[in-house]
Amino acid sequence: MILILTDDQGYGDLGVHGNTAIKTPVLDQFALESAQFNRFYVSPLCAPTRASLLTGRYHLSTGTISVSNGLETMDAEEYTLGELFQDNGYRTGLFGKWHNGQHYPHHPLAQGFDEFTGFLAGHWSNYFDTELEKNGKSQTFPGYLPDVLTDETLAFIEENQDQPFFAYLAFNTPHSPHQVPDEYFNPYKAAGLDDELAAVYGMISNLDHNIGRILEKLETLGLEENTLVIFLTDNGPNGNRFNAQMKGIKGSVHEGGVRVPSFWRWPSKIDPRLISTPAAHIDVLPTLAELLSLKSNGRRGIDGISLATVLNGETQQVSRPIFSHVAFPQSELGPFPGAIRKDSMLLAFLPSGVELYDLKNDPDQTENLALQSPGITEKLSEEYQAWWQKVAPQNLEDRPIPVSKQSPEIFLAAYEARFNGEIRFFEGHGWAQDWLTNWKNDSDSIYWKLNVLDSGEFQVWVEFAANEYQIGAKFRLANGSNLLSWTLSEPFISKTIPSPDRVQRKEAPEQTWELMPLGNITLNAGPQTLRITAQDIPKAGLGDIYSIRLRPIKGGQN
Repeated sequence: MILILTDDQGYGDLGVHGNTAIKTPVLDQFALESAQFNRFYVSPLCAPTRASLLTGRYHLSTGTISVSNGLETMDAEEYTLGELFQDNGYRTGLFGKWHNGQHYPHHPLAQGFDEFTGFLAGHWSNYFDTELEKNGKSQTFPGYLPDVLTDETLAFIEENQDQPFFAYLAFNTPHSPHQVPDEYFNPYKAAGLDDELAAVYGMISNLDHNIGRILEKLETLGLEENTLVIFLTDNGPNGNRFNAQMKGIKGSVHEGGVRVPSFWRWPSKIDPRLISTPAAHIDVLPTLAELLSLKSNGRRGIDGISLATVLNGETQQVSRPIFSHVAFPQSELGPFPGAIRKDSMLLAFLPSGVELYDLKNDPDQTENLALQSPGITEKLSEEYQAWWQKVAPQNLEDRPIPVSKQSPEIFLAAYEARFNGEIRFFEGHGWAQDWLTNWKNDSDSIYWKLNVLDSGEFQVWVEFAANEYQIGAKFRLANGSNLLSWTLSEPFISKTIPSPDRVQRKEAPEQTWELMPLGNITLNAGPQTLRITAQDIPKAGLGDIYSIRLRPIKGGQN
């Protein structure tokens, strides 16, 4: 079983879906050899889609709300696809982007995956010769990141060809930053496309090539007939480009934001055809459980339904609502924007009002029928509100970071911190790899809310950068009565790591940091707060802080 998920690739980013500018010969042929769900829905943003795909449950029920600041973390108690396959004797591997929590027990190695090579956050800063995590340890991988992830998947397939395996290949592209080798970028640029579109299409052509490598490996090993391969994308396109005339892009609850490709190829079991039955990410787990006769040990209710009979060629009339919701980082969570799809009707709840569309007769969503059809609007609205009351998360502010000695290092990132005063994120949003800057007042502070699972002693390190005018301040890191003090006496001038971006990135740049040991601190089990304060701040302010790192001390050794 191989599940391939790409990042920010829209429905229209395929030749088979009418895009005449893009070259995707492998995926176009793959679609023709597959059962294709013509109306397959995911969430408007990536971490929510991944949580629903892994659990068969709406993302809000899993604890995953948005994409950063801890809101991407899935409850450790969720039962994942990895655990489902693992419990049924499969060797499981994840290669690529996780984005559902970066601390144990939310880590993929604690969520059903025997092997993991990739990254945990929402995006990665550099796609060339980068450093990834491989089974709990950092390692530098030469080459282009999607190629590396494919190499790791191919090795996993070869190593496990004589036993059942589940490979989850979660590519990082075409998510920004827009980095792609010349051989994929130049043809689109020569065809007259602007830099951004040439980069996006180039990244997708590279994906197409790498998926071809996976399919070729299956054929070479004689596994093609006995392997189910699923291809999906995680949301709509990350920009305004061809999307089969659908309304909306990534982040939207309209069709263009959540309707994606869904191809299921199993030569010996599933006949190629177009399936019009509406389906969603929440249906993947129950469908696989029935299709592959897998016994589930999950204890939480499943929101999706099995579509195994549909894939097997039987006619199945499905009339059920499919819900969507989007919450952006640092925004107040509410029921809107949201949507309900039922049969051919779409009711969208937006800050600007309610919109109703008949997708069968108006797939481009050109005519809002909300006022013309008050009965339908009211009925669907009641269904949506009832769903919202069931899944709406509580206590958003109380999302502590788990601290477990199962992890060799607990990475307390700046983008997971809370802060006050004039301190701000460098880039602004607090996405992955961002840091905290503009610390100028003695009254300002930075803190992390923790839930210590294993009490004990931890070595503490700080990652920082400061110039010669920003040294001399006295810092205190406090946790209850525990206290570490240090004076920033030496500057460290960070260097921006050269990044081959084709267009200016939205995310924070990648740069070097100084890692300085602070000493040891004892953390007791239970809720804790780790806070940094400072005094004698220079007029130039303090430097920048990227992270605090905790390393468990076991048996008296680091």
